[in-house]
Amino acid sequence: MLNRVLKPASVKRHISGVLLLDKPAHISSNQALQVAKRIFAAHKAGHTGTLDPMATGLLPICFGEATKFSSALLGANKAYEATLRLGYISTTGDAEGEISVASEIAPSDLKLAPQQIEAVLKRFTGTIMQVPPMYSALKHQGKPMYAYAREGLEIERQPREAIIHDLHIEAIEGNGLRILVKCGSGTYIRTLAEDIGKALGCGGAYLTRLRRSIVDNFDLSQAYTLDALEAMPLPQRDCCLLPVDILMRDLATATLDAAAAASLLQGRVICDYFSQDCLSEGQKIRLYDQTKRFLGLGKITAEGEIAPSRLIGNV
Repeated sequence: MLNRVLKPASVKRHISGVLLLDKPAHISSNQALQVAKRIFAAHKAGHTGTLDPMATGLLPICFGEATKFSSALLGANKAYEATLRLGYISTTGDAEGEISVASEIAPSDLKLAPQQIEAVLKRFTGTIMQVPPMYSALKHQGKPMYAYAREGLEIERQPREAIIHDLHIEAIEGNGLRILVKCGSGTYIRTLAEDIGKALGCGGAYLTRLRRSIVDNFDLSQAYTLDALEAMPLPQRDCCLLPVDILMRDLATATLDAAAAASLLQGRVICDYFSQDCLSEGQKIRLYDQTKRFLGLGKITAEGEIAPSRLIGNV
């Protein structure tokens, strides 16, 4: 996989769109991005939020003009299927760290009834407080926490709010517990696993598997693997890309006539053109011309006009 990252494409293409990638395990999100960028021979690409190297699953990737709107998914709700190994702890919170027994109770002696586990999971549903793990991208003095952790340093972290929308058992196998987590942005699933293990009286737990299945309204069933993409001819790969405006599909829309579209693309506020009582000052709106081409985003002014916010280039 990593060898594929290092092989450059001979010609870079100025393509735009959104790829729903099924990231494989054991590579970083950036490495997966670089492979996808090379497969599509894309001039510009970026992802919409990282997955840990051990994690697999849905990783939306933006090409070209879509990178201007990648932040639209940073605060999105997500869903994960997580497998916990109860009774053990890991230095990284997952299978890639140093593993040790978490308590005096032998993991093989753990006898947890489904009702007992469900009762504990309910305590972690709703708004909870989490201490970010040391092995995280959270910055301290401009340096990610994982860099300090690799140096053997422990930095004090303040608890943060996280929202768990749903949390339930998928399967129990010995001291292995598979759960489905639906959560808000910024939730640390490794920390959640450790805290659940402690609450169950197991001393802790760590993640042996993590797979992201949902990001916002995007589902893993829509995603493609790197191997599948590489096996396709280039025209077929391009058909896998979703349009740029898919990232903002929850926003209101407006269709502009030719004169208004031209003014907008010149950076001008469109006066006396748009007014809807349901839209408030500062609200973002998707803008199209009369041929249904996506022009970019506008922002509603205090006067009910449209000011250009972020526009597509070379429309």
